[in-house]
Amino acid sequence: MRALCWEGVDALAVRQVPDPELRNAQDMIVRVRRSATCGADLPLLGGRIPFLAAGDVLGHEFLGEVVEVGPEVRRHRPDDRVVVCAAVACGACWFCRQGLFACCDNGTGAAATESAWGQPTGGCYGHPAPLGGFAGSHAEYVRVPYADVGAFTVPDPVSDDRAVFASDAAPTGWMGAELGEVGPGDVVAVWGAGAVGQLTARAALLHGAHRVIVIDRYDERLRMVDRHVGAEPLNYRYVDVPAELRERSGGRGPDVCVEAVGMEPEPPGLLGGRLGGGADRPLALREAVHACRKGGMVVVLGTWTGFVDTFPLGAVMNKGLTVRSARQHGQRWIPMLLDRMARDELRTEHLATHRLPLERGADGYALFRERADGCVRTVFAP
Repeated sequence: MRALCWEGVDALAVRQVPDPELRNAQDMIVRVRRSATCGADLPLLGGRIPFLAAGDVLGHEFLGEVVEVGPEVRRHRPDDRVVVCAAVACGACWFCRQGLFACCDNGTGAAATESAWGQPTGGCYGHPAPLGGFAGSHAEYVRVPYADVGAFTVPDPVSDDRAVFASDAAPTGWMGAELGEVGPGDVVAVWGAGAVGQLTARAALLHGAHRVIVIDRYDERLRMVDRHVGAEPLNYRYVDVPAELRERSGGRGPDVCVEAVGMEPEPPGLLGGRLGGGADRPLALREAVHACRKGGMVVVLGTWTGFVDTFPLGAVMNKGLTVRSARQHGQRWIPMLLDRMARDELRTEHLATHRLPLERGADGYALFRERADGCVRTVFAP
């Protein structure tokens, strides 16, 4: 089959790779209909993750049709249209039973994450062998382990371009509102107007927030925030962001501040010995901590792999802030999000600003990485 493979730092190519096969009784094979780029792919593409090898297939946000199921798969049959959660989880371990699917003990069990983060974490498609080795979704076919746990039937009214974002971006955004405990009357500020930032803002509004402000510097993304999300855009090139946020929140600062930007795609220095080593510069996160009201909540949704420098821990402690973060536990929310999509409460297709065939995968990632031509997400159709 054809697949978009990593060939080296900032180098991608479509190659012929072996077709996936069922390995376990709970597996199924999905023919990909849509697969989207994601900011979490950029550290991989840029060589920030040291374990990637030439020929590894990238991508983790996808939707497709079931073509083959293992003997223990009960919820799915061939020809079903399904969206697959980007997080690989078994559904049976202690963490999965608590709803912490991205912390699954059996999703990868990779020693590499244990040495970097203290414990192994759940798996994710499109990551190298030491991090689980699940081949990515920028391909014609994908093996889906734990299919009854991680794959969900898409309602007929929901288009492919809408449903594909239920794989990762939409549950991540919903989790941002949940972790922030957003409720009626809250003022919420979101740093980053990419797909996750926009969907976090939409989730906050659906949770009853009084005001939601999204901060970015790209006018085309901020126009989307106004038109498609219903939140307030704020371009940081023209204003003092903390002062403006205080003005919009009764002088206190936002109740909830969400960082949806993440680490820089290119390393700021030489890689250290741990996963994604070196020190990242959390500019948006630092501003979120300083802007948040005393006793407020800061939520970290951006992708981070290693260490950060100049983190304002003093502000966290002295202001009494709560800081929460996670990779998305999408299995908790995807069925609900698909229902909201079917009722038109959650619209995401506007995020697919560029639609390209898989053969143009390298071009699609270049557009996405450079935010060229107004690109928010590139969606590939194999």
